[in-house]
Order: sequence, then C-alpha cells, then structure tokens
Amino acid sequence: MKALSSPPKVVLVTGHYWYSKRRAGFHWLADAFQDLGWEAVFLTTTISWLSYLRGDHRTKYPDVWNQRNRLIRVEHNLYSFVWFTPFHPAHLRSFVLNQLSRPIFRLYGALPLGEVAEHVRAADLFIFESTPGLLLFERFKKINPKAKFIYRVSDDLRLLRNHPVVLEAEEKALPFFDLVSVPSMYLWEKFNGKAKNLRLHFHAIHKEFFDQSYANPYAGLSGPHCVFVGISHFDHDFLERASRLFPDWQFHIIGPIQQFVRRPNVHYYGEKPFLETIPYIKWADIGLANRSYSPGAESLSDSLKIVQYTYVRLPIVAPAFLGSRRSNLYTYQPGNDESIKRALLQAREHDRKSILINDIYSWKELVEKLIQEAGAD
Repeated sequence: MKALSSPPKVVLVTGHYWYSKRRAGFHWLADAFQDLGWEAVFLTTTISWLSYLRGDHRTKYPDVWNQRNRLIRVEHNLYSFVWFTPFHPAHLRSFVLNQLSRPIFRLYGALPLGEVAEHVRAADLFIFESTPGLLLFERFKKINPKAKFIYRVSDDLRLLRNHPVVLEAEEKALPFFDLVSVPSMYLWEKFNGKAKNLRLHFHAIHKEFFDQSYANPYAGLSGPHCVFVGISHFDHDFLERASRLFPDWQFHIIGPIQQFVRRPNVHYYGEKPFLETIPYIKWADIGLANRSYSPGAESLSDSLKIVQYTYVRLPIVAPAFLGSRRSNLYTYQPGNDESIKRALLQAREHDRKSILINDIYSWKELVEKLIQEAGAD
C-alpha cells in the first residue's frame, strides 16, 4: 500500500453510468474501494452517438451530455468519467453488417481518452466489467504495465448480444489478467482453463441495509407474496400461468417490465431506487427469478438478486436452465403448468431457517478479497 498522503488508485471500466438510478455491482465496488481508502475512477464506456440512435437508457439522463469526456469529482477520492466516443462496438443484428463493421469497431480501444488518460497512467489497479470496454485492455496494459488487472465478469457476453469483436477481445485478454473473478459456477466452468487465476466470487450485498427493519409494503394484502426484482429477460408466460394457478397469491413485479399480464393479484411497481426495493424483498414469502431464455442466460443462476433473496432467507423459484446447487432454489419447466405449480408449492413449504447465509460477502469483504487475490495489496 502507498502512504496515506498518496492513496492507491483504481480505475473501474464499466458500462454503467455513475449517476444512474440503476445501482449495479460496479457502483458498490467503487463505494467499497473508497471506504477502504482508495481513489476510484468510475469510467463509463460503451456510450457514443450510436447510443442515442439506439435509445440507450443512459442517454435519457440530461447530465450525460454535459459530463461527456470530463472528469467529474463525485466526492472525496471518487470520480466519474463518461468516455463518449463517435462509435462503439454494437451488435448490428446482422451477420453481414457485423462482419463489415469489424475493422472500424476494432479501432474503438484506440480512440482519444481525454482527461482520464492521466488516471490510467497513475492507476495501481484496473477492474474491467464484461463490456466492450475490454477493447481498452491491451492499450491500458501498454500505458501502465506495472498495474494489476482484474476481470470481474458480471455477465456472459453472449447473453448481452455483444459484437463479435468484443468476444474476440475477451478471449485474447483472458490469459493476461492477474485475476478473473466470476459470480456464478456456470461462468467458472466456462472460463476454467482459459485464465491463469480464476476465482469464484458470488455477488456481494449491502448487509447493513438488509439487516435494518422496514415497514411491511404488503400490509392489507393477503399472502403469500411472490416478488420479482429485475430489469430484463422476464418470463411473462410464467407470470401468466402462476397468477392464474394461484389466484389468491400476490405477485409483485419491480422493474421496467411491460405489463402484459393483467390480473387483480399481479402488481407492477415500475423501476424503483435500490433502497426502496429492500422492504419488498424482506417481507416477501418467495423470490422469483422467472427469466426467459437466450444464449448465456445460464450465467444468471447466481445473480445479484438471487444472492439478495438468499440473504433474507427466501425460497426462490426459477426456470430449470438456472439450475443451482442452492438448497433454497426450486425450478420449473417453462410453459408447463404442473411444473410451475409444483415449484411454487415446494418453495412455499421450504424451511426458511435452514437457508445458510454465511458464505455471502459484503461489498467491502469482496473488494478485500479481490485486492488480495490479484496481488494488489
């Protein structure tokens, strides 16, 4: 560690925007680094003119335009930088277009860095998320070869339908990271043998928030209460079948989910700030992970929400492709009434006191582990 007068520096290369109301794992990593005395730069990549054309939710924040390519001091030892570029590698939904765009998209990592370049040169540690920002890996390695590099794999790149050059960048960089940290057994098996220092680190949570007492948001409604919290890959067919099979159960859907299923026992809340979702999770009887399938969806078997559900000792219902070793997870076959009914009834009878939570990290504990196992301490 450096002297207190010169704190160690970390650059987090992510697709998230610091001021987004969607708080993702990389937000909490940045907070934890700051709490541990590090200087953190939250470097938002994968935002360009293409983002505006494609209706990217990050472009809806007015400050994104004003903050583009400017180093913004959020608070003491925490900075945000939106690396706004003319283009970024985006899946063009056509094999031919993806092939034709390869030469230009490969240039993404060489575009001007602007004000963040100084922090790239001075960083002690880089943490890359699974985004097109991976095309910066080789460049950062050349600029700052003494730094440590961590790949924190938040998602399977196939699930996010990334452009082929991003998949190539991941494959090329994997052997050269000091640590590859994955949050699910599925991803561990996928990368096993390809990375020199591969570790399984499940998602962390803010234990102090979940340990607090909250008023019951379901007061006045008879249970059981099933809750889904998420933003994508929602299985609407499951909700249609489950709410029909159990008309006396309540199904609570939190997130930007389209309201296709209309029944008195289905309640939509839209997108809520993270802290406002906690009471709905804590007071629920069952956590829902009803995801629809697309290639790579298996990586959601230990998603952040599943870890949060587990921490408050909720039984979980999920599709069979999300099979997990967790004892509190009950699976169903999509599109099958009997299977869905059985999974929900089994979850309802689960002994919640038997659910173990001693292997769940706080964000600070996770960051300490990352630092140690990457040799950045």
